[in-house]
Order: sequence, then structure tokens, then C-alpha cells
Amino acid sequence: MPAHARPRSVALLGAGLLLALAAAACAPPTTNTTVGVGAVGVQGYATYGTILQMRPIQIAGTRSGIGAAVGAGAGGLVGSTIGQGWRERTLAGVGGALIGGLAGAAIEEGTTGGTGFEFIIQEDGRSTPITVNQTNEEGLRPGERVLITRTDRVRISRAVGAPPPPPPAYGYGTAVK
Repeated sequence: MPAHARPRSVALLGAGLLLALAAAACAPPTTNTTVGVGAVGVQGYATYGTILQMRPIQIAGTRSGIGAAVGAGAGGLVGSTIGQGWRERTLAGVGGALIGGLAGAAIEEGTTGGTGFEFIIQEDGRSTPITVNQTNEEGLRPGERVLITRTDRVRISRAVGAPPPPPPAYGYGTAVK
């Protein structure tokens, strides 16, 4: 490769990497405090409960194809600048698109996934527990009272000022005089 072509290739490689990173930065965060635009103004309802147990879970990242498409485009663009003739540049462009597509898909999946928790909650007024899978920004622990909100999805949060849990049903757990 001639010396004058190297700066152009490096610049295009840098631009491709920036494009891939920008696409990764646009990925929605995997937090419990993020709501979709369709959930704004949607009426829901809330109940209270107590966390019985929790266990860590792995949240799988998305595979929408956007990461692969952006990566393939950037990789193909950068690859097409490598080589002397049109054949070399075409082969390098195809190879760059394949590698970029794989990298872009991996970046998308990695940035949209994460770690969360499965919470097992005894909801007030129900005889069987419910489960809620979400992240744990509030540091919730077993035994805590939570507010369970249902709108576009079910979420739990710390129940500040919540009423105490109801007494056990059918007299179980009450003191005998």
C-alpha cells in the first residue's frame, strides 16, 4: 500500500470504529427505571407485597440486526479501502463487512444485556407468590416491602410508607391465648 493511502485507511478505520461505538451507545439501558415511549400516559395499578427471595439472573441482549447492519456497513467501508486494484478492494470490503457484521452483532448483544434478579414476592391479598424479573438499582433485599406497579410491564420498587403486611390468613401465625 502506498504511504499516501495509509492515512486515509486509518481515518476510515477510526470512523468505522466511532460509528460502531455510537451505535452501541444508542442502545437502551437495561435498567428498571427506563420506560418505553408507549408507556407514557398509560394508566396502570399498584399493589404492595413483601420480597420472600431473590436470585441473580442473566438478561439476554437483543439481536435486532441493527448492530450487525451497522458493523457490516462500517467494516465493508473500511475493508474496501484496503488493496491496490478493484478485486483486492472488493474482497477486502466483503471480508470487512463479514467481520464488522459479527462484531456489530456482538456489541449490540453485549450492550443490551446484563445482570438482573428474579424476585419472589408475596403480594398482599394473594395466596400464591408472584415473580418479577428486573434489575436492582435500589438494592432491594428479602423481607422488604415493595410497591408492585403494573403498566406496560410489572416493576417493583421500595415501598416507602407502605402499610404493614396483612395478618396471615386462616389464623396461621397468630398467638394462642
